[in-house]
Amino acid sequence: MALAGRLGRMTQRQSLLVTVANRTFEGLDLDTLAERLGLTLTQVQGESVAAVIASHNPDELRLYQGSGDYNFDAEVAAALGVPVILVTADDRAATLAADRVGERGAAIAAQITGDVLATFTPTQVETKPVMSPALFEHQLLQQAKANRKHIVLPEGEDDRILQAAHQLLKHGVAEITILGNVGEMQSRATSLGLDLSQAHLLNHVESDLIEEFAADFAELRKSKGVTLEQARETVKDVSYFGTMMVHKGLADGMVSGAAHTTAHTIKPSFQIIKTAPGASVVSSIFLMVMQGRLWAFGDCAVNPNPTAEQIGEIAVVSAKTAAQFGIDPKVAILSYSTGTSGAGPDVERAAAAVEFAKSADSSLLIDGPLQFDAACDPGVGAKKAPDSPVAGHANVFIFPDLEAGNAGYKIAQRTGGALAVGPVLQGLNKPVNDLSRGATVADIVNTVAITAIQAGAQ
Repeated sequence: MALAGRLGRMTQRQSLLVTVANRTFEGLDLDTLAERLGLTLTQVQGESVAAVIASHNPDELRLYQGSGDYNFDAEVAAALGVPVILVTADDRAATLAADRVGERGAAIAAQITGDVLATFTPTQVETKPVMSPALFEHQLLQQAKANRKHIVLPEGEDDRILQAAHQLLKHGVAEITILGNVGEMQSRATSLGLDLSQAHLLNHVESDLIEEFAADFAELRKSKGVTLEQARETVKDVSYFGTMMVHKGLADGMVSGAAHTTAHTIKPSFQIIKTAPGASVVSSIFLMVMQGRLWAFGDCAVNPNPTAEQIGEIAVVSAKTAAQFGIDPKVAILSYSTGTSGAGPDVERAAAAVEFAKSADSSLLIDGPLQFDAACDPGVGAKKAPDSPVAGHANVFIFPDLEAGNAGYKIAQRTGGALAVGPVLQGLNKPVNDLSRGATVADIVNTVAITAIQAGAQ
């Protein structure tokens, strides 16, 4: 039986989580243990890891009593960055349980039997929260809340938009404007039990802003022969009206696409907001969240066949976007070849993209061409590209074209269990993001938070 920490002394207090294997909590005096360790005994509350994270205050030192399911408790402990005290009935149960706890990324402060609980003192264990979908979503909302921005949602006829707005407003994530028929939105909100009292509900077709927006749009598009009358009809479209709100500074960003195509969402941005200074291409990344990993995949949504220069630019801007969400970027330009192991136009394009990216940002950690395994697996990276600054440790992966990128993120999402957050559009003057028409309410909430964070970074 491992009794790590039984005789040790804690150099400072830290929160701990007690879970059990092959036994119950009956007979365990956790009140006395908490008092002896100077911790507040707290029952793990909530049926999901996300619910526990939401109730956790890292500034409060607690002794958490787990659920009794050590698999769930380990996921909770990993997400909170709290070491585990594993109480078992016997050595056999301890070995199995400890392996499972470790697989979920949690650190074990001690493995003990119940009779030792009264006398042992756990050692100090250095821990930090382990990335997971639940933790990422929590951090995303907290980051957006810290710099509260105004986001316009042009699809008020969609119940998912109303439900997402309710959640966003309830948690103070962003200021929200919803476009649509005001009476119908209010009626649907009542039917669904939603509180939209803090939202700005706007019937854009009847808005006094139509004439102002029409005049501005006609001026923006006069070189294309757009008349004032044509502009007036154009800005009555929800995507164009919402984009004009962002352009005019009446909102900080826009999220659309739950009920409209990607083209319908993005086209107004190209015409009105346009690309950021120094950007020649609009692209995207997906934030791929897995247990213990946060990666970025680009471009998986916009550019079908980018040139070497465009891939290089996408790499640079993807690194900057990834950094906004807590990734210390190490960029891999992906190919079917690593280094000079293969030849052909696609390999040459990858190598040229790396050089273009380096010329644009000499501080960027980037390499390519790299095969995916060489990019992400330390062992393979050391063998195939021993001198690479990123091989084996990449966290921003740039695909050679849209076909590969779209397939890549969906493989990771559907078979690897990754949470795919995005697409996050990049390269525009102001943030506009597209939703899948199959988007869930959670997808919409996450995308609004991302858009708010992007707006705060500009």
